[in-house]
Amino acid sequence: MNITVCIKQVPSTSEVEIDEKTGNLKRDGVDSKINPYDLFAIEEAIRLKERIEASVSVLTMGPPQAEEVLQESFTLGADKGFLITDRKCAGADVLATAKALAEGIKKIGNADLIICGKQTTDGDTAQVGAEIAEFLDIPHANNILEVKQIKESSIVVDFDLPTMVQTVEIQLPCLISLDKDINQPRLPSYKLKKKTQNKKIITFGVDDFEDPDDSKYGMNGSVTQVVRIFPPESNEETETWEGNAEELSERITQKILELKIV
Repeated sequence: MNITVCIKQVPSTSEVEIDEKTGNLKRDGVDSKINPYDLFAIEEAIRLKERIEASVSVLTMGPPQAEEVLQESFTLGADKGFLITDRKCAGADVLATAKALAEGIKKIGNADLIICGKQTTDGDTAQVGAEIAEFLDIPHANNILEVKQIKESSIVVDFDLPTMVQTVEIQLPCLISLDKDINQPRLPSYKLKKKTQNKKIITFGVDDFEDPDDSKYGMNGSVTQVVRIFPPESNEETETWEGNAEELSERITQKILELKIV
């Protein structure tokens, strides 16, 4: 089985400046890490690799420094790393991002199972995984809680619905997006770090895609526009209330109504 995991490099801090003109995060000079949800995706791919004969490829899109998260994925057990790096992909919304990643998956070839994290901590849209599957015209399921069984041409999974957990069988090739309850990611291996420190990462850009139309990637291919993005305002004001249970509960109720929380 060939497993492809889509990951993203995200800022490792919430103190990130925002470009007021484009609405994009200013990532230059900011410490980065693997998107936390993607660690669950990598871990699940490695666990599947330990259960059956499989190869794990990790794919990301970003500037050249995004190679760092691919190198880290090697220390977790991934076999191959692929980087889409092209200025034509800059400023992409979820649709243009999904299109580029789908093209990257086709470029890698022969993916039986694609695994994504539920969402990213910088975008929080939880849309890219499903959109990749739609571009590839393959079945997909989100909020996967467990991969129960792997068959020759399908997998059986549990996924979380609002009122129940449902078990479904999905034909391969397919895409699944994982929530954080599925596993506990392992720590990087020092032995693998030494062994893979010179491992080659394969890079390519839009011109290498099956569909190299510039209008479908980056800002050109983005159908949504950010009207305004800003960090939340911090409020350090505090109040101390005294009184018996009945008095305090009444004050809390009035405060909740005043702040329009309910």
